[in-house]
Parts: sequence; structure tokens; C-alpha cells
Amino acid sequence: MQWVAQIERIKSHQDQTAFAEVFAHFAPRVKAFLMKSGADATLAEETTQEVMATLWTKAHMFDPGRASVSTWIFTIARNRKIDALRKQRRPEPEDLWWGPEAEPDQSDILSLQQETDQLSAALAKLPAKQRELIERAYFGDLSHSEIAEETGLPLGTIKSRIRLALERLRHAMK
Repeated sequence: MQWVAQIERIKSHQDQTAFAEVFAHFAPRVKAFLMKSGADATLAEETTQEVMATLWTKAHMFDPGRASVSTWIFTIARNRKIDALRKQRRPEPEDLWWGPEAEPDQSDILSLQQETDQLSAALAKLPAKQRELIERAYFGDLSHSEIAEETGLPLGTIKSRIRLALERLRHAMK
């Protein structure tokens, strides 16, 4: 049977008879392919239906110069299976309580303010070259490579200065 001609009839005339022939031939094969590749019967059936619906709606996208009809259909099936499996593995969002957040505790506010002041003082004590790189990396949100491009300093120097600065900050924050 000439499957290219059937796809052409589906594309040109929405020929339901041609579609029924393609469906009757390929749907069981697609379902078997999906089950052999690890899909359970329900997923395989649903995915097969999606594949065949895609064939009906996107027959105009079939290019006989690029692939055979079976290759095109099984590629659609493979991609739909991958999409379905990704969807199954996607974690569900946690139950979120919507509404205004509770006011922070005064002791938390005071503690955060003290830490902020301590960090500001520690940053001020850093050598200027280290402080500038820390500010570019953490407040300017630049990568080490971007900082190297902007400053003209070697990447290794950037990394060393940032590492030394972070070590000094860590020590000051204890």
C-alpha cells in the first residue's frame, strides 16, 4: 500500500477513508512499539490516540523527501512518549497557602540587621581589589569570566582574589 498517497489524501482532502486505513495499519503497531519501550497499556493507548490525532491535524507537515510515513509516525510516537514520561516525573507543586505572609518576629529582624551590619563592616575591611571583585560577583551578578573581561585581569587572579575575600568574610562572620 502506498502510505505517502494516503497521507497526501488526508492532507489535501481530509479524507477519512485514507485516515481509517492509516489508523488501522499503524495504531496497533504504534501501541506495541510504545509498550515494548516501557509504557504501560494505558499510557500506550493514550499516546497512540494522540499520535494518530497529530497525524490527522499535521499531515501537511509530512515531507516524503525527509522520511518514510512509518518513520514520521514512529518519530511522533517516540516524542509523545518522552513528553508523557517527563510529565509523569514532574513533581507536583507543594500545597501553598496563599495570602499575606506573617510578620517576621522582632528578634529575627534584629538578628538579620546585626548580621547585615557585621557583613558590611567585614566588606569594608577587605582590601579594595578583593572588595571590588566580591561586589561585582555577588552584587553585580557577574560571572568570573565576565569580571575578567571587564577588568582585563586574568581569570585565575579573579578566582584567587574572590576565594581569599570569601575566606576573610567567613572568618569575620564567625
